Amino acid sequence: MSTTRGTIEMTAAMAISGTIGAFVVFSNQPLIDVVFWRCAFGAVPLLMACAALGLFRRDIINPRQFLLAVLGGVAIVANWLLLFAAYPLASISIATAVYNTQPFMLVAFGVLFLGERLTAHKLGWLAIAFAGVVLIANGKTGGGGSDYLGGILLSLGAAFFYAIAALVTKQLKGVPPHLIALIQVGVGMLMAARFSGFSSLPTSLATWGSLAAIGVVHTGLVYILLYGAIQKLPTPLIGALSFIYPVVAILVDFIVFGHRLGAWQLLGAAAILIAAAAMTLGWEPFAKARLRTDTN
Repeated sequence: MSTTRGTIEMTAAMAISGTIGAFVVFSNQPLIDVVFWRCAFGAVPLLMACAALGLFRRDIINPRQFLLAVLGGVAIVANWLLLFAAYPLASISIATAVYNTQPFMLVAFGVLFLGERLTAHKLGWLAIAFAGVVLIANGKTGGGGSDYLGGILLSLGAAFFYAIAALVTKQLKGVPPHLIALIQVGVGMLMAARFSGFSSLPTSLATWGSLAAIGVVHTGLVYILLYGAIQKLPTPLIGALSFIYPVVAILVDFIVFGHRLGAWQLLGAAAILIAAAAMTLGWEPFAKARLRTDTN
């Protein structure tokens, strides 16, 4: 029963996440304003969740952990800004596919800073993902944006900062994830407030609706669903369900905006997502092939 509930929560979180690009475009607001309102609206359900779980006690987080959470918040905000900026340039589909190179960047950080071992299998999947990026970069069709290559580079930058945030979060074992998320959106509000255009607030209800959805639904609700699922599901299942997000994003981009991937773009996106799934789930097909050879 717990696994079933976790699967439903994870599926819902990833499906909702896949629609965020459309709401960012619908808001038609400067990116820094979108980030501010995402944090402001997202803080509301996270505050309620932290209060309900009793996470505002002094013994929950120490000063070092708090500073690390703040650092992670800075990386998350940079990740959001770059990814949102990539959407109109390379399309939501392409930006999301390239953004899913993040597992490989996290592996690189693990090798550089945590002493983790880089195996031949990881190098193989990295090569496949890199080939996918090259195919996408050389496969622009009429559905691409005005600065296609710039959009791809922004997506890679977003993946880089997400990997930094994930690396920092690895150092926060024992800190409730809802509290980490709340600190991150608080940092985002402070960072974005300085540059947001409060002198010319949106006047359209549709715009406010998009901004509220990005904050309350795509941030607050998704974090709550996601962290609830993580507590109930085994890691391989979490990794598998996480790929609902890019699939939904590609479908939304096609249905809502009519962006159809070309053959090379589709092949490149498939290569990245398959390689990322293999990394996340620990697939080692070469080891199996070698074992079969040895037993013959």
